[in-house]
Amino acid sequence: MTGSSALDLHNRLNEPLTGRKIEYHLYPISTGELYAAKGLIGVNDLFDRRLIYGSYPDVLLGSLSPERTLVELVESYLYKDILEMEGLRKSSVLQKLLVALALQVGSEVSYNELSKTVGIDNKTVEKYIDILEKCYIVFRLNSFSRNIRTELTKSKKIYFYDLGVRNAVLRSFAPMELRQDKGALWENFFIVERLKYNHYADRLVNMYFWRTSDKQEIDYIEECNGELHLFEMKWNEKKQQVKLPNQFFETYHPQRTDIVTPENYLPFLI
Repeated sequence: MTGSSALDLHNRLNEPLTGRKIEYHLYPISTGELYAAKGLIGVNDLFDRRLIYGSYPDVLLGSLSPERTLVELVESYLYKDILEMEGLRKSSVLQKLLVALALQVGSEVSYNELSKTVGIDNKTVEKYIDILEKCYIVFRLNSFSRNIRTELTKSKKIYFYDLGVRNAVLRSFAPMELRQDKGALWENFFIVERLKYNHYADRLVNMYFWRTSDKQEIDYIEECNGELHLFEMKWNEKKQQVKLPNQFFETYHPQRTDIVTPENYLPFLI
């Protein structure tokens, strides 16, 4: 079921379906699916393309121009269908918000700053982001917080389910060697691919990032069955030697830590 039809069904039904429904999440093509179909060579050949154009089947494997397909998708689905479904009026507001979110991938998001940038109040920002989540355009990552006084308890990051949509919002399809946002693309890519992997493997995982007021941080944390797995994403494999915050280790005692690069990421996704 697509994000739009799922949202439409959710909005139109008046009675609960508890005990009478099964939910299926069909994401854009995952790394595991691509590996099963095309092997290691296929995954490697399509790696840069997926960071630029995303993983929707028609975009990834079709014969039409990926730029044109993605721009038409954004123009019709994001700026028309979503507005119509929710009875929203100003496509320019949604467009500005999406641009702001696309530019902040990998960074903490402040609803207050977004409201000033877009020109709407905080509650409307939250409402729009909630709609975008229900339509499977973006998803939120909350901050991990338990004990440390300096932890940022209400922080959040927002990622795109598909990088092709993110880049289409910005009209940014430059090749990887010319891009200034390689790190952000890589972080978004790995986290959403890990989300797909966990879902298809039936792993119930809580997903977080961690940061303190003095700017100590961990990119991505998974909590599964009481165990913590830390990930740091680095685009440049030569910068793998990363010193993670001792404060986190001393307080939470994570079971595993991995530095993930484009050279070693595949075993985490298949």
